[in-house]
Amino acid sequence: MRGMETSLKAVALVCSLNASPAESSSDHIARQVLDELGTHGIEGETVRVADYDVRPGVDDDMGDGDQWPQILDKIRASDVLILATPTWVGHMSSIAQRVLERLDGQLSATDEQGRPAMFGKVAVSAVVGNEDGAHKIVADTFQGLNDIGFTIPAQGCTYWNHEAMNPKDYKDLDETPSAVSATISTLSANAAHLARLLRSAQYPAV
Repeated sequence: MRGMETSLKAVALVCSLNASPAESSSDHIARQVLDELGTHGIEGETVRVADYDVRPGVDDDMGDGDQWPQILDKIRASDVLILATPTWVGHMSSIAQRVLERLDGQLSATDEQGRPAMFGKVAVSAVVGNEDGAHKIVADTFQGLNDIGFTIPAQGCTYWNHEAMNPKDYKDLDETPSAVSATISTLSANAAHLARLLRSAQYPAV
């Protein structure tokens, strides 16, 4: 595949309310996206945010044992960010919201040419849940990530919702629904394409 010689990295922030080793549908769909990105030559890892002590705030390091800097280092070293979240009361998880709040600290960070620090990085979203709300969650995450400086590829999200008030976990499905597989394939191909374009032609410094 053209461009495969460019080595790229991805990190998936899994915003489940459950820490490891608990099973997680958000983790499951994040790994599916990483596997698909792997077919495009992009290596990646998952980070279960609940495994870290991420303090509230908007600074890069809130001190007193704050572990957000460890996660931020992984984001800085990556070309593609995957934000995977469950749906709770129609919204992204509180952990996903905290991730966006902490990333807000990057608005004032710049590279050596004065560009916002997250310019040139691609972001995609994956949402699971037992109620409606995926479209709003994707809209909210994309707005926040774009404001921070990430670039969103065409059709850069995937989601799965089971019917409301009839609990079923995505991780427990016998097979991945064809529509979800198709959106994972599309977002991964477009994210890889865009990440390589931005690696070779970064946004201009203003």
